[in-house]
Amino acid sequence: MEVYNEAVDYLQAYSIPVPELEPDVLEDVFGVDGDEDLPPITPSLFSPQRSFSADFPDTPTGWDPEKMLQRRLVVLRSILASEELYLTELETLLTPMKALKATACTSQPVLSNQEIRTVFYQVPELRDLHRDFYNSLRERLGPGELQTPVGDVFQKMVSQLGVYRGFIDNYESALETVRKCTQTDTRFKTLAESMMSFKGSDNSKTMYTFEALLYKPLDRVTKTTLVLHDLLKHTPPDHPDCPLLQEALRISSSFLSGVNEESQKKSSVTLSKGQNRQLVKDGFLVDFSEGVRSLRHIFLYTDLLLCAKLKGGWAGKQAQYRFGWYLPLAGLRLQWGREQELPAEVNHTREKMFQLRQEIEQQSKGGRVSGARTIDRSRRKMQEYELQLLTHSPTIPLELHSPNGKSHTLLLSSLYELSEWREAIEKLKGEGVETVPPDLLNLTSSCVKLRMVHQPPLISLTPAPKDGALCGTLGVAVHGAAGLQEPASLYVCLEVDGFQFFENKAQTRASLSCLEPQWDEEFSMEVDETRCLRVLCVQQPERGDGNPEDRILGKASVPLDARALLKKWRKMTVSINQVELSLSLKFSAHTLEAPGSAPPPSHEVFKVLIGLVAEQEGVLVPHIVRSCIEEVERRGMEEVGIYRISGGASDIQTLKNAFNTSLRDAVSRLRDMDVNAVSGTLKLYFRELPEPLFPPVHFNSLTEALEIQDRDAKTSCMLSILQSCPTVNRNTFLFLMHHLKRVSEKQDINKMTPLNLATVFGPSLLRPPQMVLGQTGPQVDISQEVVVQVQVAFFYLQCESLPPALTVEPLDSDEDTEF
Repeated sequence: MEVYNEAVDYLQAYSIPVPELEPDVLEDVFGVDGDEDLPPITPSLFSPQRSFSADFPDTPTGWDPEKMLQRRLVVLRSILASEELYLTELETLLTPMKALKATACTSQPVLSNQEIRTVFYQVPELRDLHRDFYNSLRERLGPGELQTPVGDVFQKMVSQLGVYRGFIDNYESALETVRKCTQTDTRFKTLAESMMSFKGSDNSKTMYTFEALLYKPLDRVTKTTLVLHDLLKHTPPDHPDCPLLQEALRISSSFLSGVNEESQKKSSVTLSKGQNRQLVKDGFLVDFSEGVRSLRHIFLYTDLLLCAKLKGGWAGKQAQYRFGWYLPLAGLRLQWGREQELPAEVNHTREKMFQLRQEIEQQSKGGRVSGARTIDRSRRKMQEYELQLLTHSPTIPLELHSPNGKSHTLLLSSLYELSEWREAIEKLKGEGVETVPPDLLNLTSSCVKLRMVHQPPLISLTPAPKDGALCGTLGVAVHGAAGLQEPASLYVCLEVDGFQFFENKAQTRASLSCLEPQWDEEFSMEVDETRCLRVLCVQQPERGDGNPEDRILGKASVPLDARALLKKWRKMTVSINQVELSLSLKFSAHTLEAPGSAPPPSHEVFKVLIGLVAEQEGVLVPHIVRSCIEEVERRGMEEVGIYRISGGASDIQTLKNAFNTSLRDAVSRLRDMDVNAVSGTLKLYFRELPEPLFPPVHFNSLTEALEIQDRDAKTSCMLSILQSCPTVNRNTFLFLMHHLKRVSEKQDINKMTPLNLATVFGPSLLRPPQMVLGQTGPQVDISQEVVVQVQVAFFYLQCESLPPALTVEPLDSDEDTEF
């Protein structure tokens, strides 16, 4: 009677009424029913029309046995965790069986005894089989047991796979019964659509449909061979498990040879929201694993992400797909990783492509039959180079982390593309569709018909018309943005299309947290066959934010017209969600030189004349000055002793090397460095200038101006001397002075008064002229020199009429255009 009461409680928890049952019926209800007749079974869901490959995996080259054993242990533990989850799912499927039997002999049964037997046929036997396997495997996997043999455990398990045959043969009948009863009985519908599982140490709750749980064994048996293949791959050839696992793989493959992968029942399994699995998005991305890049076709379905390897499918070859991996979307965590360095072979490939394009153009002018054959060979070679570029040029990682511990990394060339994939995945995750594990063989083979992108994006396969495309230099000036609802730190990314596969991209530095950020940065990009500019607004997390990852606020695509951009800068406003971004564009048409023919541009900024650095960057205030100052203003304004306390020498050297190598790398490193290291880097930059910011020729004039007693006359003279300085020097000095003024405004907190700041910076900004042999003139002793240096900086810091700094030259722009 206790079992009956437990069953009644279970059904009543789902608001399913249970009529009274006569006591003498209980024995029949809960008796053994394994020998009773089963309903007629439909033809087998699987048929021996195709054989499953039993090829043994190659042992990875270059791996030592110790590393292989460690990797093997990781694989075994992941198998154990997967088995634990599978057992939980089988237990969840079996949970309502007793309760349903309790109502079977009442006047209002939820399911009849016949229907119960059909629905749950062979499930208890499968549960027992995998419980024994799980317990045996868990006993073998003690801590540090790298050499423990487990081959016999797997061999015993696969030798009993015949238990699955009865379940497989009965599957269609069970599925039909579940669907029929769901439609005809609201009580069963309530139960079947809300199967609850509690799993994990935190007793977390997961919702399944009855149909999804019923599909779990089908998914499990088709993955058995894949699991054995993976384990055998990481087992050293001399390990005692090797022959046992090979035999287990043979048995498993032999069993699966009767599987009909093209079963329509499995491909149309209903998901938890009542949807059928559908393809949402697909494309060619680089799968990055253990340092190896592989171009793969990625398929995003309603409930999962599938990676497949394409064989053929272009250049007239028949397309075939081979399964790589899949990840359920439920619980999938996406992470935008740090951008990788561009592999060295990319530039070499570009050079070859450039030369080959010129050869094809010359060959096309001939028109002979032999020339046509030569062109065909050249185009096939171009396809090889393009595939190499597609594989090796992506540097932006999108990391995928599944709750089951599996992780994969995809590399993309374009932040725009990464944003599209991420938004599509996050949207599907938000719909909360529970994954029904796929029949991997069937799903992979169906990709040929379902795919929306049929071939890699090779220019040689789909040549675009050249009319209207940009070939030359594209200038882009990023001014500022408006329309933010709350203060934010933003930066802007620029990408262009063409033969470079969106690798010609630039990025502004991050603005200070504000409602209307200003950048005033100008970029010059070599473009080839370019028709479109992509613009992305990215928000940096604020200090103390729980999510340290940058967030893409929005993106926009701007069509490019060479005729409209040739004469002047064309100013435009681009709408990106709520942000109105102000840009200016200008194009200069010219023939491009071969990649690598021109010497690489110099990135060094330390110990280089400030005018040369600013000219290379196309600005009036070098990026290193703006970047360091804005980082100090972001998080160092209330730091006690800012600019007086030195940062770590190693950190300062790291930032110096970064600024001398790559501005983008340096800007990203600034965020992670101690703020005193940032301020120390700025001081070092000014100190190591070949000529000080204030040219030495003005030292004596400044000394005399400091002696003027009338305040207005003194101010006028000092500003006049500043105005006579070179444009870059003057604007950089003004930019620094206005920053130091803002620092001194917080002197009650940071203890840095204007005099303290003048004492720190004066000697770096101004030096007396060096005496040349034979030259006569007044001598300046060291004490007088320091006094003048400090007093000059102190005066400008106190000057209330100091003009604002310009960071870039004003552009000659046409009227605004909106996009």
